[in-house]
Amino acid sequence: MRWVTRRNAHIDRTGCPWLIRRFIDPEAEFVFVPADTNPAEIDGTPFDMRGVRLGHREGRCTFETFLEEYNLTHDAALVEMGRILREADVPHSRTRRREAAGVDALITGFQMTTPDDQEKLRLTAPLYDALYAYCRRKVAQQPTRDGRTRPTLRYRQRVEAHLSEDTAPGTPTPATDQVPER
Repeated sequence: MRWVTRRNAHIDRTGCPWLIRRFIDPEAEFVFVPADTNPAEIDGTPFDMRGVRLGHREGRCTFETFLEEYNLTHDAALVEMGRILREADVPHSRTRRREAAGVDALITGFQMTTPDDQEKLRLTAPLYDALYAYCRRKVAQQPTRDGRTRPTLRYRQRVEAHLSEDTAPGTPTPATDQVPER
């Protein structure tokens, strides 16, 4: 299927193609057109353009609209990812998730250094894979009373886990890299 959106892809226009290829249409073809293109004259399914069904809706970003339209809201990690992408894509809010600033900075960097949108999709796909993996871990953590997630590991445990991930199995760890027990 052919999917059409505006040129100079940023957050929704790189995140949605990742979502489409991963969960909706693995054989998707993406076409990038000038922003003033009339969506009614497009040969394909338009998204993240003014006045189209698959666009920003009721305060949600296009990624979140895709989740609803394609019945993907059962995946809590995709829902969390959508929240992060909304906060990275739309003007700043008082409750901006910390991850949103990082996503915005990275995708803006790709927007500045990679003029070819197809290449931008290729380069950003691993970032969205990583963000999805992060969101899967995040939503698997213990919820609080108000339903929001919170980290279950204390700082020391996170440091220990991080250091053990940096060492290949069976590789001796120098004593200076070990976290002392208390």
